[in-house]
Order: sequence, then structure tokens, then C-alpha cells
Amino acid sequence: MPRVGAELAVVVDDLRKVFEVPVRDPGLGAAAKSLVRRQHRSVVAVDDVGFAIEAGEIVGFLGPNGAGKTTTLKMLSGLLHPTSGQVEVLGHQPSRRERAYLRRITLVMGNRNQLQWDLPALDSFELTRAIYRLPEQLFVSQRDELIELLDIGALVDKPVRNLSLGERMKAEIANSLLHRPEVLFLDEPTLGLDVTMQRRIRTFLADYNGRHGASIMLTTHYMADVEALCERVIVIHHGTILFDGPLADLSKRFATHKTLVVTLDAPADLSSYGDVISVTGTRTTLRIERDDAARVTGRLLADHEVRDLTVEDPPIDDVIELAFASGPTTTSST
Repeated sequence: MPRVGAELAVVVDDLRKVFEVPVRDPGLGAAAKSLVRRQHRSVVAVDDVGFAIEAGEIVGFLGPNGAGKTTTLKMLSGLLHPTSGQVEVLGHQPSRRERAYLRRITLVMGNRNQLQWDLPALDSFELTRAIYRLPEQLFVSQRDELIELLDIGALVDKPVRNLSLGERMKAEIANSLLHRPEVLFLDEPTLGLDVTMQRRIRTFLADYNGRHGASIMLTTHYMADVEALCERVIVIHHGTILFDGPLADLSKRFATHKTLVVTLDAPADLSSYGDVISVTGTRTTLRIERDDAARVTGRLLADHEVRDLTVEDPPIDDVIELAFASGPTTTSST
């Protein structure tokens, strides 16, 4: 949650989005009937969501497919109108699509191409300069800084269709940041990229945040992105927020166990201390209840010659799955 008295970049209160979806029975007769009298059903994509993001904060916005992440980002960027609720970003109401607002934000979607396919990225950069009416000196300075930070100097004069997915994504990000936005809405920016390219994108985003104090709201299915960039996460499921708080508290909220890895001087059966996950020589990995961690480690140290012992929270991927499995009935914030 934001700190008391902190400057807020994004404020969302009771945000709700309902889509009216046409439905009909299969068959030619039903198709003909739908031309005269079309029926609809309501689909709730986002349900009474509320949160706030500090200026300069990087927040992970997590959830399974269909949870409402992209719909929320589209409402925050002004592409969709909320059914109800209040949204304020940098003091603006996004749905008004004011030019002064659009100059201060950007939306990057990993599965959408904004660059001109048959032209070099540099030509698309020039189009962006014209759209935002950027002064030449500011544009050149920002363009060159982004090219250097993203290491795309050898790529920007090639047709976009000749670039790999990772190279194209870096050029897309550069194009989206030419006007130096203060708030970044990033929807799966590392989608489909290899591990090396994901790491480079993460490093760039952290550097951009540090240089310009930009607020970043990031959706991703790669937990390495979250662990590297986000101290705070918001977890959404079925359009409802399940968790909003520090990443470090996510395990405490949803994981009831810890992983204990112990290495002894000699092999031993440690099944009486917890659930044995794996055994490799004298090294045993146990699953133990979170509340029993101190007691179990004390017993092990007293009963055996221990060469090494570590107690860890479960991997963040496992914790996120536990959060999704908990369902919307556990909605709460910390």
C-alpha cells in the first residue's frame, strides 16, 4: 500500500467494467432470429477494484489469463470507459483522452505491434516525434539515450520485419518512451522473449525508473520480472483483488509452508521432521509448516551433525498459484 502522505500517480476507487456479450443458440434458425432480436449476457471483467500507486513506484499487477489485468490497464490508459467507479492518473481522468494526459503516459503491450512493419524503426520514431510534437533537441536527446540504454544502435536502421522478436520488442519500448512518459502501463513486455532478452528489458526498466522517477505498472507471467523489479504486487483474480502489498508478504499471506534444505555429515532418515521432497546423498529437502520452522530446525541441530541448513519460502511461482487457487472469496489487502 502507498505510504501516508506520499505523492500518488494513480488512484483507482471501486472500478468496475461490464461487457455486454451477444449470445445465441447454434443453428441457422437461431442465427436468423438473432438478426431480429439479439440477446446479450453481462460479463464482469473488473469488479469494484481499488488501489493507489505512488509516484516513482514499480508495481506488479498479477493474475491468470482472463483475470482483468489488461482490461484494467486499458481503462487506466483511456482506451476503455469504466462502467462505474473513479480513475485518476496524474490528476487526469483517463477516459477523457486529453492530449495533456496522453503526453504523460504510455501503454506497451507485448502482443501488439506499433512500429511500421516495412520501415526502419528510426522512421517510426520520427512519426512518434510528429504525433507528440516533440522539440527536435529533446527528441534527439531522448532517442539517443534510449538507443544506448537498449543497445539497439545496430538495429534501428533495419526494416522492422527483419528484426527478431526480442529486437523488435526493444525497439517498441524505445518508441513508446520517446516522449518521456511519467507513468508506464506495461502489459507483458517480455512476452515470448528468451531469458537473456528478458533480463536486458528488466535492467532497462529499472534504469529508466531510476533516471526519470517514472511510475510503472507491470503485468507479466514471468515471476523473474516481478522479483527483479517490484517490491509491491497486486494480485487480481476474476476481476477482484486478492492481495495488495509487499512482495515479501505474499508468501506469508498464501503459503502455509516453508522449504528446509539440510546437509548432514552422514545420510539419515529425516521423514520425522517434515515431508521429504528430495534426497541427494547427505542433502535432504523437507517441506515443513511455516509455524513449525523454528522448532524443526532446533530439533535437527540438536539431533544431528549439521553441515549446512537453509529455510526458504516456496518459489514465487508456487505462491502465485496458491493465491489463484484461493479464489475471490479471500479478497483482502494488506
